[in-house]
Amino acid sequence: MINTKINIKNITQDEFFFGHKACGGCGGSLTLRLALKVVGERAFTVVPAGCMSAVGFIYPQMAFGVNAIISSFPGTASMLSGVAAGTRALGLENYHAIGFAGDGGTADIGLQALSGAIDRNDKIIYICYDNEAYMNTGVQKSSLTPYGASTTTTPAGKNARGTVTHKKNIFEIVAAHGIAYAATASIGAVADFLKKVEKAKHVNGTSYIHVFAPCHVGWGFDSSKTIEISRKALSCGLWYLAEYENGDFALNQNPKEFSSIEEYIYMQGRFKHLTSDDIAVIKNSRDKQWEKMRTKWVTKKV
Repeated sequence: MINTKINIKNITQDEFFFGHKACGGCGGSLTLRLALKVVGERAFTVVPAGCMSAVGFIYPQMAFGVNAIISSFPGTASMLSGVAAGTRALGLENYHAIGFAGDGGTADIGLQALSGAIDRNDKIIYICYDNEAYMNTGVQKSSLTPYGASTTTTPAGKNARGTVTHKKNIFEIVAAHGIAYAATASIGAVADFLKKVEKAKHVNGTSYIHVFAPCHVGWGFDSSKTIEISRKALSCGLWYLAEYENGDFALNQNPKEFSSIEEYIYMQGRFKHLTSDDIAVIKNSRDKQWEKMRTKWVTKKV
């Protein structure tokens, strides 16, 4: 039975991801910590080569308090499928096969495995912690790096504007598969995130949650500002909370007006080079997305 009243005050005090070597203020590590508190000790966790495997599997100081394994970079979803098949073969009950991968390992090199798992409707929970670049290997651009961001492969300079593409709409790409359950979330909206993980636990098929998870190293802000940055992304409309289930999209938050994009943008070193013309491009992209969502999607809370 889904616990609709789950919140930060009544989740378990047990820790299933602790003692890791992640940076202070790491959005990805907070994503894992919160999700595993909801899923609980009956979790079989898959983490690909990336930030969370680098900080969580440092022998002999293993950070996971549940079963966990490192997959190949593109193979998170395929290994999750194998774990789910193995648990069925062993006759195990009340378990959850859950994977955590970054934006590059999800929207780029991991997309084929994720697509296949959704097509088979394997009973897995796939969580993407989106820090908007390949952070573990040196802040290279991914297909989820936003327009204008300076990375090591899309540097900003006298003759370059940083990233010239917009974020791939992976949430709607996943939904287009007819997935059982998909959602967007943010570590700046913890109550919403916890409820979505709780719903995913009870899905008899594939579920996907895409979490906004800032990286202060790659984004260029003080590590104490991670939650503030996450909330500003929501209030200025550059991130949204939504769900897809039973073939329908729903907005979980629909602000009447947006806060300043400039305030969000200029808190981050990766955007310090942007001009008013660049900001206008970002605003136009945001407005088109929200016009579509407000026109075609319903609005309801989780």
